[in-house]
Amino acid sequence: MELLKLEIVTPNGVIFDGEVKQVNLPGSEGEFGVLAGHAALVSLLDTGVIVINKEDGSEVAVAINSGYVKVEEEKTTCIVDGAVALSGDDSDLAKALESAKELLKKTESSAAAIASAISKVDQIGKSL
Repeated sequence: MELLKLEIVTPNGVIFDGEVKQVNLPGSEGEFGVLAGHAALVSLLDTGVIVINKEDGSEVAVAINSGYVKVEEEKTTCIVDGAVALSGDDSDLAKALESAKELLKKTESSAAAIASAISKVDQIGKSL
């Protein structure tokens, strides 16, 4: 399977930079997935969770508050205002989950988008 270069960048630095199989993004018009070779596009990102399927089959989730994505055939770049990676050992994960919920609650998105994103963060916490 072809791989796609993914970068997630915040004002504080890079949150994720690597080769991935697929990335699912919370677009302003709804969630969508990107694979290598995807048609080029630029889209707004809404409050939600970016789900990354890595080359080794593992999943990484990153909660974001807003931003935009630029998709090219070989590279996808997400520029976001705030992000929290949901990974690590149990104590780090618990802190990350709380940080993600706080980040999501502070956004100016609709209540439905915030509730959906927080629900997704809770599901990720239960599955790990």
